[in-house]
Amino acid sequence: MRAIKIAFHGGVEGLEVAEVERPEAVGDRVRVRVRAAALNRADLLQRRGAYPAPPGFPADIPGLEFAGEVESAGADARRWRPGARVYGITGGGAQAEYVVVPENALAEIPANLGWEEAAAVPEAFITAHDALFTQGNLAMGERVIVHAAGSGVGLAAVQLARAAGAQTLGTARRTADKLERARAYGLDEMCVVKDDPRAFADAAKAWTNGAGVDVILDLVGASYLAANLDALAPRGRLLLVGTLAGRSAPLDFRQVMGKRLRLTGTVLRTRSAEEKARATRLFAAHVSPLLARGALRPVIDSVFDLRDIRAAHERLESNETFGKIVLQVTG
Repeated sequence: MRAIKIAFHGGVEGLEVAEVERPEAVGDRVRVRVRAAALNRADLLQRRGAYPAPPGFPADIPGLEFAGEVESAGADARRWRPGARVYGITGGGAQAEYVVVPENALAEIPANLGWEEAAAVPEAFITAHDALFTQGNLAMGERVIVHAAGSGVGLAAVQLARAAGAQTLGTARRTADKLERARAYGLDEMCVVKDDPRAFADAAKAWTNGAGVDVILDLVGASYLAANLDALAPRGRLLLVGTLAGRSAPLDFRQVMGKRLRLTGTVLRTRSAEEKARATRLFAAHVSPLLARGALRPVIDSVFDLRDIRAAHERLESNETFGKIVLQVTG
C-alpha cells in the first residue's frame, strides 16, 4: 500500500510517498481502507524527530486521524461489517491507504459528511469534547476562553461550547482575521493577544464584570500560564492541551490555592487503548448526532492529494490555516 513515510527527520524534504507492507487485522482489530486523513501539529513534530510514535505504532508513518471504510476484521471483532463508513483516532500510521485499529476506536460517520469532511472531525472534536466536558465539566451558562480559536481544535471547542449553552471568548496571537471568521461558528467575544498575554486576562475580566471565566482551553502553552490563572474565576478549570509557546513556566501556588483552581493536562495520543475507546464512545454518543443534524460543522482549511504531502506540511507550518488540512488518500 501507499503511505506517507518519514525517510529522515528534519524539513519537509524528509517526507515521501512510499510502498509499504499492508497491516493485518487480527484479534479485535479492524482494517480500514483510508479515504482521507487530516494533518495535526504532532505530525510536524514527528517529522522533525521531536515527537516519536507511541510503542506499537509505526515509527515512520504519521497520521492520528482518518475516515474510511471497514475492509476486514480480526476473528474477535464483532462491531463492524465490511463497507461501514467509519472515522477515528490512532497513535500513528493513519496517513496510508490502510490502517488497523481496535474496533472500539471507531465511530460511524454521519451520512451527511463526505470523506474529507469526516477526516477533519476526529482529532479536533474528540480532543475538544474530552477536554471541555470529560476533563473540564463544562456546564450550561458557563464562560470559556478558547486560545487559538481559529485552529481545528479551537473551532471545534467554540462549536461544542455553544451547543452546550456556554459562551466563548476566543484568542489569536497575531490578527483578528481568524477570530472574525470564527464568529460564524458561535464565537461570542474575541481578543488579539499579540505579545502581551495580559490582554486576554483584561478582556476576560471586562467580559465577566471582574468575575473571571469558568474554563480555559489552552492550546498555546507556557507563556499564557500567568494570565490564565489571573483570568479564571474561583474554582475555575484550566485545561492544558498545547505547548506551541513553551512547555514550562513558573506557577503561582498561592493563586491556584486561593482560587481553588484545577489544572488538568490532557493529550490523546499517549493514552491507553481503553481511555481512547472511552473518549471515542462519548464522542459517538454526544458529538456525532450533532454533526448529523448540522448543529456542528467540520472546518476545512485546504485539501491536498497524498502526493503533495510536503506542500501540506508547509501550509500547516505557515500558521495561516483556519480549520483542518486534509489529505485525499484513496478515491
